[in-house]
Amino acid sequence: QVQLVEIGGGLVQAGGSLRLACIASGRTFSDYAMGWFRQAPGKEREFVATINWSGGSTLYVDSVKGRFTISRDNAKNTLYLQMSSLKPEDTAVYYCAAVKGYSGSYYIRDYDYWGQGTQVTVSS
Repeated sequence: QVQLVEIGGGLVQAGGSLRLACIASGRTFSDYAMGWFRQAPGKEREFVATINWSGGSTLYVDSVKGRFTISRDNAKNTLYLQMSSLKPEDTAVYYCAAVKGYSGSYYIRDYDYWGQGTQVTVSS
């Protein structure tokens, strides 16, 4: 059993920055690759970024490349998403997720555990 809790969401103006964190508990954090997903009102949940077990490999959806950075600190059992140059279309509930294994995935169906989500609202 793995439990995930997201923190750091809030309201920010367009062009601003925000850092999300996901704190994991339960099994060994480094046994899991991690991902960030988001869901805007009226839309399906979509992939944002993923990171492998060590943090040495990352992948992003095209719409956030160059603006978002995913990272992890295995000693603190914590996953991060640094978001910069935020746009109103980034407004969504952001979820962290864990998948057992070394490599990450951009498929929702591959993930084993999910956090409760944290709201990010970007005003224009």
